[in-house]
Amino acid sequence: MRKPFFRISLGIIMVLTIIFLLSKVTFIFNPLITMLQILLVPITVSGFLYYLLRPIVNYLEGKKLNRILSILLIYLLFAGVVTIFLIVVWPPLQFQVTDFVSNLPKLIKQLQIQMDDFRSSKFLSMFNSGDTQLTDKITEYINSGFELATGYMTHVFSFLNDFFIVVGTVPIMLYYMLKEDDRVTPTLVRLTPKKYRPDTEHVVHEINHALKGFIAGRMISALLLAVMTLLGFWLIGLPYSLLLAVVGALFNFIPYFGALLGAIPCVIVAFTVSPSMVVWVIVIVVVAQQIEGNLISPYIYGKTISIHPLTTIILLLVAGDFGGILGMILAIPVYMMAKIIVVRIYELFFSDKVEELTG
Repeated sequence: MRKPFFRISLGIIMVLTIIFLLSKVTFIFNPLITMLQILLVPITVSGFLYYLLRPIVNYLEGKKLNRILSILLIYLLFAGVVTIFLIVVWPPLQFQVTDFVSNLPKLIKQLQIQMDDFRSSKFLSMFNSGDTQLTDKITEYINSGFELATGYMTHVFSFLNDFFIVVGTVPIMLYYMLKEDDRVTPTLVRLTPKKYRPDTEHVVHEINHALKGFIAGRMISALLLAVMTLLGFWLIGLPYSLLLAVVGALFNFIPYFGALLGAIPCVIVAFTVSPSMVVWVIVIVVVAQQIEGNLISPYIYGKTISIHPLTTIILLLVAGDFGGILGMILAIPVYMMAKIIVVRIYELFFSDKVEELTG
């Protein structure tokens, strides 16, 4: 009993000592951290597209088409999709973005007018009973929601500010990721001792399967949700419907919180029109989320994601505090990879010992 305890204690002390010593030489790692921050967005986008396009490349290669030719064919098809997007979607989207930015002071003023009218409405007075506490609380909640939406919108726009870096680096990264796909697993397997190579191959296969299901599912569900909300917003005549649908789709990459964060800008814009528009927007967002969450997501994901909701919420809160929007997007994939690796290590090295101690 003592020897394992002392070995584990000594190992923990050594790890903490190494972490402490590394914290004293941060000047060595600062350039690497800066480089990682610059490349993080392109690597994330490349990884998402890699898992989305890899099945297509493998399918074409299975049809006796050269792998490089398959990738170039997909690039050509992708260029056609981008061209259609630039012709059909981009002009109205660009107009709505420009119009939204130029009219933002007017929208804020209109929002303030609607809030004043709402505070003095008969509906609110029924719950107010002559005091101002309720209206003050509602005003405080609305202001907090506006600040929250503004903060996360800032994160989104800073994420999109790396557009030119993404455009310049993603196609190159993605090409080599798809081209060298069949070499990744053998290389990782060769880096491990012969004894553990079958386990390493199994872990890599599990990670690929989990990430493929999660990323492809998230992209498909985000696209379908954007289409549903766009149709709903267009039917009720909500201003900036295309822009708000796109923002909502981007937020939908974040589980649980994405629906709330994506709805806040929609509700704020709707409030500048009328309180009844807010009700309609909430109805559309809730219905679209229910369809996506109960019908689309279970069909797309299947049993790929087996993470407890409480674990997901904790992960998102921690990742959002450290990495903002990008951290929340990456939280679940990183957790899935770490979970697969840790479970396999436990099965290899600790499960027998734990059974001996408990048995």
